[in-house]
Amino acid sequence: QDGLVTRDDSSLVGNTLAYEPEDYRVTANGNESKAFKGDRSPCVPSRVIHIRKVPIEVSEAEVVLLGVPFGKVTNLLMLKGKNQAFIEMASEEAAMTMVNYYTTATPHVRNQPVYIQYSNHRELKTDNLPNQGRAQAALQAVNAMHAGNMSLSGSASAPDSALLPGHSPVLRIIIENLFYPVSLEVLHQIFSKFGTVLKIITFTKNNQFQALLQYADPMNAHHAKVTLDGQNIYNACCTLRVEFSKLTSLNVKYNNDKSRDFTRLDLPSGDGQPTLEPTMTAAFGKTLSRFTMPGALGPLTIPSSAVAGRMAIHGMAPTTLHSVLLVSNLNPDSISPHGLFILFGVYGDVHRVKILFNKKENALVQMADATQAQLAMSHLNGQRLHGKVIRVTISKHHTVQLPREGQEDQGLTKDYSGSPLHRFKKPGSKNFQNIFPPSATLHLSNIPPSITDDILKDLFATSGYTVKAFKFFQKDRKMALIQLGSVEEAIQALIDLHNHDLGENHHLRVSFSKSTI
Repeated sequence: QDGLVTRDDSSLVGNTLAYEPEDYRVTANGNESKAFKGDRSPCVPSRVIHIRKVPIEVSEAEVVLLGVPFGKVTNLLMLKGKNQAFIEMASEEAAMTMVNYYTTATPHVRNQPVYIQYSNHRELKTDNLPNQGRAQAALQAVNAMHAGNMSLSGSASAPDSALLPGHSPVLRIIIENLFYPVSLEVLHQIFSKFGTVLKIITFTKNNQFQALLQYADPMNAHHAKVTLDGQNIYNACCTLRVEFSKLTSLNVKYNNDKSRDFTRLDLPSGDGQPTLEPTMTAAFGKTLSRFTMPGALGPLTIPSSAVAGRMAIHGMAPTTLHSVLLVSNLNPDSISPHGLFILFGVYGDVHRVKILFNKKENALVQMADATQAQLAMSHLNGQRLHGKVIRVTISKHHTVQLPREGQEDQGLTKDYSGSPLHRFKKPGSKNFQNIFPPSATLHLSNIPPSITDDILKDLFATSGYTVKAFKFFQKDRKMALIQLGSVEEAIQALIDLHNHDLGENHHLRVSFSKSTI
């Protein structure tokens, strides 16, 4: 499934040519003139909207809900045999808003894309058509529900319990297949197309990047959920899972890159994070729009496009994206260049590592490119390593300098640019599809046939790790999952045992798993 791609082509409506073939105009009883009044040029706005490729099992209410966020829906005609429908909006302006919106984000009903365009007809005449009872009932029910929600959202004293079931203005968002970082600003850009976003809080739970997002109006939340659930932010990755939250409002204490209250620019940034000035936020929007088409996110044709905006928020121009990371709050007694090489190598190919000579709790890690650096930072910042919570940020350095000949270094600087352990050297490698946040469950591969589960469990146990569960893959015994006592244990075990020699010319490959046992 493609990402949330916008098209800048006026001849396209919902990724489809904006024309209405004669065949589509025939109504359920074959009498075109009774259903419609007046022909028009197909690209001319009309308050009648033509919807194609409608799945046969879709209900009348689901079709009406496509139009409700843009204004009142005054009539509906379903042509189930032809997988089509027509809805009539109360005004041409509402219809134009609807078509303009769906030009940038193809709507999905029952997980199937449907295609929206103006009809050739000025109004729907359905009075004399059979089977219109259900359509009229659906119209009344949906419009009544919308009116009820609008009055609720406009009333400051309305009790939370008065909200219709499942219609909170707060959405819970989970992002699966997080191969590229998704920032708070990216979420704001996507979700604000459905209405005014008041607050966003992002966090990691169950090793998944999640967010809570509050709209001004519950119907905005409903329509965002219906349209965006299951969509990809970037091509083939970063899949949105959207559901209603049990919360009805969010309490945001800080404005920073993790949480934001857009109604209060006076909030502190907290935790020593850089305060986000309104000018910075505006600059971010301009930067992002240069890489993605206006109003939505385009496909990741430029690898660094996913991170351009994130850099701009910290005051860097996209052209100065760096591939060097500063890792701080390390345990100086336990850390080694090799350990950082293995850990950061899960998220990209590490070229050089330098532990600072006079400040051994700090290190520089040079990745192959800025995208990999951003990926490693988003997954490893805030994780526990050797008993300490590490901080990972973009360094101001362009490269990690190797020590000059004769310069004392104590083996603290290492060049790994030619290492055979790089996971991402081959273009299109499957490793690109298996990048996950640190988790207590590790994925093991390259296991020779003679190795039993007991041998592998003993390997981890004798290395000092708590083995909670283990299982081989049913179809392929070269792979297995092992669950350890904690995420911190799993991080350390990956560093210690990735590339461990299992004999028979097999070296164990270890990575983080998205699964649990």
